[in-house]
Order: sequence, then structure tokens, then C-alpha cells
Amino acid sequence: MIEIWYAILSFMLTAYVVFDGRNFGAGILHLFVARTPQERRQVVAAIGPLWGWHEVWLVAAGGVMFVAFPRLYAVSFSGYYLALFLILWCFVLRGIAMEVGSHLNDTMWQSFWDFVLAFSSVLLAILFGAALGNVLRGVPIDATGVFSMAFFTDFNVYGYVGLLDWYTISVGVTALLLLTAHGAGYLALKTDGPVHDRCVKACGWLWCIMPALFIIISVETAFVRPDMFFGMLQKPLAWLGVLLLLGGAVAVVTGLRGKLEERIYAGSSMVIAGLLGAGTAGIFPTFLYSTLDPNNSLTAYNTAAAPSSLELALIWYPIALILTCTYARFIAKQYTGRSSASKDIEGGGY
Repeated sequence: MIEIWYAILSFMLTAYVVFDGRNFGAGILHLFVARTPQERRQVVAAIGPLWGWHEVWLVAAGGVMFVAFPRLYAVSFSGYYLALFLILWCFVLRGIAMEVGSHLNDTMWQSFWDFVLAFSSVLLAILFGAALGNVLRGVPIDATGVFSMAFFTDFNVYGYVGLLDWYTISVGVTALLLLTAHGAGYLALKTDGPVHDRCVKACGWLWCIMPALFIIISVETAFVRPDMFFGMLQKPLAWLGVLLLLGGAVAVVTGLRGKLEERIYAGSSMVIAGLLGAGTAGIFPTFLYSTLDPNNSLTAYNTAAAPSSLELALIWYPIALILTCTYARFIAKQYTGRSSASKDIEGGGY
């Protein structure tokens, strides 16, 4: 039962990164691929109708953590207090930028909110990447089972570490470029005209550098957390994640060569899902590894709710998931097609 809920939580977080990650990438890129106010409104219109809906996956993941792993929820939310508030403020700024950027026909007003959208999207991609780096590296959980971290300490990856060090920063930068490439593929699928052409070109350049970054991060992870790769070798589900990653890479390469936007976007989604799936399977059952003493680590087994609670929650989860996916599919179908700079776009595409 615990293994099932671990997989559910991993699925919810992966779904969020795949769906909202493309919005991060689009927000990061829109200052570069859109050269006029009309083109920038075109980019915002491509992501505007669904950006708020995608955050439901993150909220739902928090709900799953609260129900299934309450101790993990309590310890991690208090330990990551500073990072969570930074993420919250970035969410607020991103939402305001997309909602009010086109409310006034004033160049200075629109330029300011365009910058805020790009800036908050960059920070969100880096912060979520750094959060992943913290999960892989570990956090300073002491004998009491709790932890707190400064923004940074001595940039070491052992002992009393901070939120940022050389490893978490490198993971954050890799996440920034990966989500930017993911967003470029999505914008190539959802826009037309000059914006589409620039997105295709940006997508090609970004995916050219990703293999080198993946190699660097893999070497660093082998140094920081070698047991993850040993865990992947012993878990067939991790092999499926690696196969999904490789299949996504093939789809991206063939999509770029054939100028097939749908294949590029599907491939980048598979790459992200494969990376996260293989990683979460590799570190199972550990949620948060202790950099002070491995015996202090938080695992799926020492943070889980009572078996009766997990069984009861599992009755309701499939119903909620079916309703969520059905509604998501319905909403997505309402906004099929490409956004165009020639249209009169107001309110971020609403």
C-alpha cells in the first residue's frame, strides 16, 4: 500500500512538471521569440487559458502528501520554509503578469509586466530544479527528525548544507534550460508566423546542448548520491523510466529533423517524465536523505499514515483522478489550435 502511494505522489509531481513546466519555458522565452507587444500577447495567449489549471496538479500532490505521508508533509514544509515562500511569490507575480499585462494599452506598462513574467518564470524553473537537487543530495535532518536550512552555507554537499550549493545550482540551471526547451516545443506547436519560426530555431539550439548537461549532471549525481544509480539497477520501474527517456530523446531528434511540432513536444514530455520516473524509482523508499546521518532519513515507511487510512484514501483517489483527467481533457479541447499575432488578444487569451 505504501508503495502505491509513493507511485501516486511521484505521478502527481511529474504531471505538474510536464504541464506547468511548458508554461515556465514559454514565459522565459517570450522576451526573445516575441519582438512586438502583439507577438508577446500571442505567446501569453498560447499559455493563458490553462496556466492556472496546471497548478491544480501541484496542489493535489500536496494533498496526497498530507493524506499519505503526513510526517513528510510537516517536516519538509517547515524545513523548506524560505524556498516555499520564494516559490509562492513567484507564482503570484507570474499570475498577475499574465492577467494584467494587456489591461492598459501602454508600452511601459506592458514591458514591465512582460519582464515580470520572464523573471518569475526563470526563478520558478531554477527553484524547482534546486528543490530536486536538494532531494537528490539530501538535507541536514538531525536526530530529532527535523531540519532547517539557510539559503546557502559553504557550498559543500555534505553535513550542514544550505538550499544552494554547487550541485543544486547545477541541477537548477539544467532544469531551467530543459524547461525552456520544453516550452519552446510547446510554443512551436501553439503559435504561427514569426514567433513559431523563432521557437523552432530556439528549440533546436536548446536541445543540442541538453545531452552535454545530462552527462554533467549524471556524473555529479554519481558523486553526490551514488546509491541512486545502484537503486535504479535493482528496480525494473526505473528501467521503464530510462526507456521512456530514451524514447523521448529519439522523438525530439526525429521531430526536429522532420519539423514535426507535435512529436517534439511529446518527446520533451517523455524526457521529463522519464527523468523524474527513473529518479524517484532509484531513490525509493527514501524521500529526504539526511546529510548528517543516513539513519535520520525520511522514508516512505517511517512517514506514512496508518494502513487503514491509506486503504480508505485509495478508494476515493481513482474517482478524483478520473474526474480531474476528464475535466482537463475537456478544457484542453476548448483551446486547440494556434494563437496568432493578427488576432485582437486581450487578458492573456481568456
